[in-house]
Amino acid sequence: MERLKETTALDFSNTEIAFADKSDRELKKMRWLFNMMSKQALVNFTSKLGMFAVKYSLPFAKTAVKNTIFEQFCGGESLLKSQPTIDKLYQSNILTILDYGAEGKSGEKELEIVAGEFIRGIEFAASNESVPIISIKLTAIGENHILIKKQTSEPLSDREKHLYEQMVDRLDRICRKAYELGVGVFIDAEESWMQVTIDELADQMMAKYNKERVVVYNTFQLYRHDKLAFLKESHEKAKSQGYMLGAKLVRGAYMEKERERAQEMGYESPIQPDKQSTDQDYNEGLRYCLDHYETIASCAATHNERSCFLQAELIGERKMPNNHPHLNFCQLLGMSDNITYNLAAAGYNVAKYVVYGKVNEVLPYLVRRAEENTSVTGDVGRELALVQKEINRREQ
Repeated sequence: MERLKETTALDFSNTEIAFADKSDRELKKMRWLFNMMSKQALVNFTSKLGMFAVKYSLPFAKTAVKNTIFEQFCGGESLLKSQPTIDKLYQSNILTILDYGAEGKSGEKELEIVAGEFIRGIEFAASNESVPIISIKLTAIGENHILIKKQTSEPLSDREKHLYEQMVDRLDRICRKAYELGVGVFIDAEESWMQVTIDELADQMMAKYNKERVVVYNTFQLYRHDKLAFLKESHEKAKSQGYMLGAKLVRGAYMEKERERAQEMGYESPIQPDKQSTDQDYNEGLRYCLDHYETIASCAATHNERSCFLQAELIGERKMPNNHPHLNFCQLLGMSDNITYNLAAAGYNVAKYVVYGKVNEVLPYLVRRAEENTSVTGDVGRELALVQKEINRREQ
């Protein structure tokens, strides 16, 4: 394992900076919430109960969710209701990436509504200097089965061809509006069985809108063993076709699902054999983007302290400005404040993913946050320890 040198003025263990904008009451509520989330059986039970209760509008269900995990991980139920969260982050020099959290939409009417919400998000971002980027999912503006069929080169029916063309049109309208208003667009990654289609569409949009500056970013999942090579191929393609690459680097979110499907269907799993391989490729991806920063705008979208420290160290070694516009960091709202706030205090470009939407719409997202955080990553234990450390510091 490589050893990283200390980076001046960057200390991810500094909880005074990490929680400077949290009151004692807010910290104690966070401690209670993360303590509850650390109990796997409790999370599994309450997740199912919460989904059921909100779906069927059981009394007090929405209020209970809204005052706990929604308050911790979401900005608000609408763009305007998210403004106080956005403004509070910006007071600590933290930018916002808007993420409309509604999931599971289908049918042209619903998909068009979501596309309209993304465009409203772009217009909202353009009026907020603290909101440079929005995040979108292609599965929110198109039918999943169409993405899958396109990837397998299975012939589409006339109806399916129409649905695909409608999805591409929605994507183009979103990217064009972002281009016109000077806002960026992150295109999220999905499962491997539809990701090739998404990559191709992301490339099309980058070729169209990234000639003068980076507007559109594709997402590279480095927990896949083929994605470091794909990142480099994407860069070469961009250079040869005369546009700049936008690259959001993540580790990934579908590991168990990917491995199970590969085993069931008898093909090689696309997932790295172990965490060390993922970390190695992720950090190599960061290096590659930084080495080619003039033609790649990148974002280290990670809660991994070591990777964030590495990018900061590389920026320092090359004597580049900490806030170079092509070198960015981001974490999810409600998590890893020790990383986000300390990066911001040291002058780096760092943002929070601010998910917004009605409680019943974003509940699947919130359930994933709760379930993922109790897994082997140990994120809840880390968050709980940091919150407790700051409470102890204040009580001394």
